[in-house]
Amino acid sequence: MRKGYYAHKSSYIDSGVKVGKGTSIWYFCHIMKGAVIGSGCNIGQNVFIDSYVRIGNNVKIQNNVSVYYGVTVEDGAFLGPSCVFTNVKNPRSLFPKNREEYSVTVVKYGSTIGANATIICGNNIGRFSFVGAGSVVTRDVPDYALVAGNPAKIIGWVCECGSRILFKGKKNGKCCACGHVYKEMGKCIEKIK
Repeated sequence: MRKGYYAHKSSYIDSGVKVGKGTSIWYFCHIMKGAVIGSGCNIGQNVFIDSYVRIGNNVKIQNNVSVYYGVTVEDGAFLGPSCVFTNVKNPRSLFPKNREEYSVTVVKYGSTIGANATIICGNNIGRFSFVGAGSVVTRDVPDYALVAGNPAKIIGWVCECGSRILFKGKKNGKCCACGHVYKEMGKCIEKIK
């Protein structure tokens, strides 16, 4: 245990990294200088967190994920195994970009990114949204949206608990698991109770 968090001895944590209490960092991870990881996080095996990346509280990052410079992960987000982030829209090895040219991506509060999904840089993942496994996100994902495919498209809506919301042709929909009620407003929804 290091200063209130656990890091396996096979992992490298550079100087200048801040890690919150109760966080676990498992085998073969590398956390670069200036990264900030909140409390109560679980960082799986073989995870790379780039310099100055911010990870919120209670975030779960599954095995084989690289979170690159320009990505921010808010509280309660879930990053599935081997999901991928990019941070440059037109990378060239022979013409490297300055960090000022990197795109920003925000994975918002309570959202989920499924296994092997790819998030193209500059696209935000909305609050409590759910990106299906293997999807390729090429545009912003609205709050509560369930997206899937290549390119990812909205195929439904999900509750804060992660279950589908059933609208059945009505303006108000109900979560099939916990009973929360949501109102449909065009291309977005809002929780009403």
